[in-house]
Amino acid sequence: MTLWGLLLPLRQGLDLWANVRPARLLDGVPSRLEGRPPVDMLFVRENTEGEYSGIGGRAHTGLELEVGIETSVFTRAGVTRVISYAFELAEARRGVVTSATKSNASRYGYVLWDEIAEEIAAQHPGVRLERVLVDALAARMVSDPSSLDVVVASNLFGDVLTDIAAVLQGGMGMAASASVSPGSGTTPIFEPVHGSAPDIAGKGIANPMGAIWSAVLMLDELGEHDASGRLMGALESVCREGPRTRDIGGEASTSQVGDAVARRVTA
Repeated sequence: MTLWGLLLPLRQGLDLWANVRPARLLDGVPSRLEGRPPVDMLFVRENTEGEYSGIGGRAHTGLELEVGIETSVFTRAGVTRVISYAFELAEARRGVVTSATKSNASRYGYVLWDEIAEEIAAQHPGVRLERVLVDALAARMVSDPSSLDVVVASNLFGDVLTDIAAVLQGGMGMAASASVSPGSGTTPIFEPVHGSAPDIAGKGIANPMGAIWSAVLMLDELGEHDASGRLMGALESVCREGPRTRDIGGEASTSQVGDAVARRVTA
């Protein structure tokens, strides 16, 4: 209901082709990794095609010969724009783009993706391109997260990798996202990635940090950089000093954490 009935039609209908998800482990948030290695990655996920294009169908339903076909769609235009955007973001960070594919097994879509990545890398000599198979990248995110800067991936691979990244930054309650179409003037969408979390609805225990971080991304996209910085600073302060919700080692309620962030913004 919430995916094919709402979220994907919005992304595809508005052509919000880039899903941007920061993954930083903030001070005060407990790490799931021994030794607490630094985590500061930015994921750019293709958002409108790939494995979630919606192309396919089912036939012979209920019969022994029943078949389900799911078609991945990779267009030169779609792949070019999302990889180009990742390179632009990397130029303002540490200058490394890691492209996640599975082109050793996929014969067509991801081979095209790799070829386009090399073409774009040649246009950005100040940024280093890494081509990494997605399974190896998943392992590296856990074993050496500080080696990663900007990661660009297809719809499916980006979905999986960013959920791993959310765990590295403290859990799904910390994860924020922006679905954008840079340069188009199209209305973007900003949301915490945990969804509605119906299992804890009404209990007052949800972590509001992902929603607040999404508001940081929204303010930045609107050009309100001072407000974005103040809100992010308040969020970092609350993570460092408390209060925190129970999913990141505290005992505070949703509203107590939200109120604490609001007080630091006004201060």
